[in-house]
Amino acid sequence: MYVLIAPCIENPACRARGITTDEDLRYFDRAMKRCRRFSIDTVPLPCPETIYLGRDRSPGSFTERLATDEFAALLDRLESEVRAIIRERGEPPLAIVGVDSSPTCGVNTTYYSPVKQPGRGAFLARFPEIPAVDVKEFARYRVYLAGPLFSEAERTYNLVLRDILEAHLFDVYLPQEVGDTSHTRGREENGAIFAQHLPAIRDADIVVAVIDGADADSGTSWEMGYAYALGKKVVALRTDFRIAGRYERVNLMLEESARVVTAKEDLPRALGSLLIASG
Repeated sequence: MYVLIAPCIENPACRARGITTDEDLRYFDRAMKRCRRFSIDTVPLPCPETIYLGRDRSPGSFTERLATDEFAALLDRLESEVRAIIRERGEPPLAIVGVDSSPTCGVNTTYYSPVKQPGRGAFLARFPEIPAVDVKEFARYRVYLAGPLFSEAERTYNLVLRDILEAHLFDVYLPQEVGDTSHTRGREENGAIFAQHLPAIRDADIVVAVIDGADADSGTSWEMGYAYALGKKVVALRTDFRIAGRYERVNLMLEESARVVTAKEDLPRALGSLLIASG
C-alpha cells in the first residue's frame, strides 16, 4: 500500500519562497505520521516547478510562470516517469496526496491564473483516474470514539467500531481502553478521567459518536457538543429504529450538529476513507 505525495510534503524547501506557514508544516508532519502509523509507503512525485524554475523562486500562478511549450513537454516526461513507477510497483496507489493552491499539485483548488480556481493543478490533472486528497484532509485521521461503555455489550460494540475505523486507516482513541470502565471510581478518579479525555477530544480531528438508545448517552452527548463547539467534524451512528419526533431520529441538537449514519458499515465513507475512494 502506498501513496504518491507532492514532494514538498516531505521537503518543504521545494515550495516557492515565503509561502510555507507553520500550519502547513504541522499538516505535512501529521500526514507523514499517518503514513508511518499504518505502514503506508510514500512515493514522492517529482516537482515540476522546482525542475523548471529552480528552488529559490518567487510565487506565481500557472499562467504567469508555467504556460509554455517547454513546461508542457516537461510534464509529458514526468508523467511518463511516474506511470513507469506505478507499473513497476504492480498496484495502483491508494491516492495522490497533493497541496491545494499549488499550480501543479493542487487537488481542489489551483492558482491557474492570478486567482484561485477549482480543480487539480497541471501535474495532478495528468492522473485523473487516481483519487487525490489534499494534505490537510489526509492529515485529519485521529478519531475520538464516543459512546456508552457501561455494559459488556456496549464495550464489545465499541471495539468492533474501533476495528472498522482502524482498518480504514483512522487512529482511534477509545475511552474504555484508557481506564474509563470502573463502576467504583471515586471523585479523584473521575477528575483524572475527565482531564485525560478532554485533551483527547481537542487533539482529535473527528469525533464518532454512538447515539443508540431511547435517549442518547449523556456523556456522549456532552462530548459531541464540546467537539462541535471546537469546530470538529462529528459523525454520529444511530442504528436504533426508534424516533424522537416526526422529523427527528434523536434529539435535534445532536442531529443538527453531526452527520448521522444508520449502519456501522457507513462510517468509513462518512469519514472519507481512502480505501473506499481507491476501490
